[in-house]
Amino acid sequence: MRKILTSIVMAFSLITLSACGSGEEANSGNEESASYGEQMDHQITGIEPGAGVTVTTEKVLSEYSNLAGWELEQSSTAAMMAELGEAIDKEEPIVVTGWNPHWMFAEYPHLKYLEDPKGVYGETEEIRTLARIGLKEEKPGAYKILDQFEWEVEDMEGIMLEAEQTGGDIEELSRQWVHDNPEKSEAWAEGVEEVDGTEVELVTTQWDSELTSTYAVAEVMEGKGYDVTVTPADVSVMYQAVATGDADATVAVWMPITTKEFYNEHKGDFEDLGANLEGARIGMVVPGYMEIESIEDLEPSE
Repeated sequence: MRKILTSIVMAFSLITLSACGSGEEANSGNEESASYGEQMDHQITGIEPGAGVTVTTEKVLSEYSNLAGWELEQSSTAAMMAELGEAIDKEEPIVVTGWNPHWMFAEYPHLKYLEDPKGVYGETEEIRTLARIGLKEEKPGAYKILDQFEWEVEDMEGIMLEAEQTGGDIEELSRQWVHDNPEKSEAWAEGVEEVDGTEVELVTTQWDSELTSTYAVAEVMEGKGYDVTVTPADVSVMYQAVATGDADATVAVWMPITTKEFYNEHKGDFEDLGANLEGARIGMVVPGYMEIESIEDLEPSE
């Protein structure tokens, strides 16, 4: 009888300990998430005010109740990357506003996007080419190059990574890429006749990714005899310049989320030539060693 009672007590104890252990594991996950927030002072490290990913991240903060008390630190892309590199060196938690194409993913392959269940960031983005009304009739060769221009995320990221690692000039590296990759760049100019100094103005944002595209296209156009001016500007100015005809085209339009407000504002005043790069993306990005997978895993500030 005493042996039976002892067995029952031991079995009950094991069940109790097992139940407690499961609860402790669950609590451990929550505590880890909460600890991340405290270690980061409930701050997301971002880039310049007004950038598409900045504006969208501000919407994310208002859409997710678990981000109550969190703030978006707005600075510069260079400052954000410096903070990201320092955190990774020390294996410290950090959440940054990220996007593809960008050299950060080539430099730190373990980076991951946090899932966005509410879909505020959208799914994949694409970068489109817009031309001013009338460009096709007035400068058909330039229009044809723009219409045929397309490349891959890896192409753009490779140029940006080389610029970061070597300190090389993004314009020079982009133009050299054209000559190093004729199997792609020659297709952009297929069927285009040479001209003698016809002027073309390409307007772009000041982000390295878009400067890369613009200088690559400019190099191909110049190879056909065009006199190309590249004008970096803010997103709003870029759209306005193409819509009013002050610039001929841009290859720097992120859609359907990042710049949609400007796109909708000027829709009908430009010609959309479609995507020149697919598979772009924006969102919150964390190092792979952080044990969270979703925006919803972040705990609110108390």
